[in-house]
This record gives sequence, structure tokens and C-alpha cells, in this order.
Amino acid sequence: MLTVPLVPTADPGYSETCPCEAKSAARARSLVRAALRTWKLEQLIDDGTLIVSELVGNSVRHSNCRLVHVSVSLTGPGRVRLSVSDTSTTVPVKQEAGEDDTTGRGLQLVDALAHQWGTDLRRGKKIVWADLVAGGEPA
Repeated sequence: MLTVPLVPTADPGYSETCPCEAKSAARARSLVRAALRTWKLEQLIDDGTLIVSELVGNSVRHSNCRLVHVSVSLTGPGRVRLSVSDTSTTVPVKQEAGEDDTTGRGLQLVDALAHQWGTDLRRGKKIVWADLVAGGEPA
């Protein structure tokens, strides 16, 4: 798998660019785990790794892009932003999956686990982000 080395971001954080393929979700989870351990925010690892897996999975399934960019930023004391960007400008929409549906629950999970989440469109790319707060209740 082709990956670009970890790069510190402007805020305290880390980022990595990976191929837009399913196996890149594992690398994104590793990035999230490493960052959260570095910042002593291990209590956010389970939610953070699930969220980043869903966001990368959405990029892989829906963006038709070549690369996906994952970043983890420390935005304040006990506050972390996970983001996944790709070259699609289609904004993701949370769906209501039926009982027998095998897809369509990813953003429901993100919504349930994140303090808040959203999408930013910038210069031909989409950034889907989710904020986690240590000890905080989901929004």
C-alpha cells in the first residue's frame, strides 16, 4: 500500500494521505490510535477509530477519488478533530437505514459517537470532520 509519511499539521496533530481504497481504513485507525495515545486521550480511541473507519469507508465507496487525506488534530484540552478529505464535492447525507439494509448506517454511527460533525467544501474537495471530547457527551 502506498502511503505518504505522517506529517504534523498546523494545530498539534498528524495527517496522512493514503490510496482511496478499503485497506486504507486500517492505516487511518492506526493514525488515530497513535495520536490519541500521544495526547493521553486513550478513552477516545474506540470511538475515534470507528468514526475514522466510517469516514474513510464513505470516501472509498462514494468519492471515486485516487487519494484520501486523514488528519487528527488536538483542538483544545481533551478535544480532538478527525477529518477525512477527498476530491468529491458531494456532501454526505445521514440516511435512515431499514432493519434489513446492509449499508447506510455509517453516518448514523458518526452522529451518535461524535460531539459534533459536519462537512466543509474547499477548492474542489470535501472535508468530512468529527469532533470528540474527552469525558463529554455526544451532541
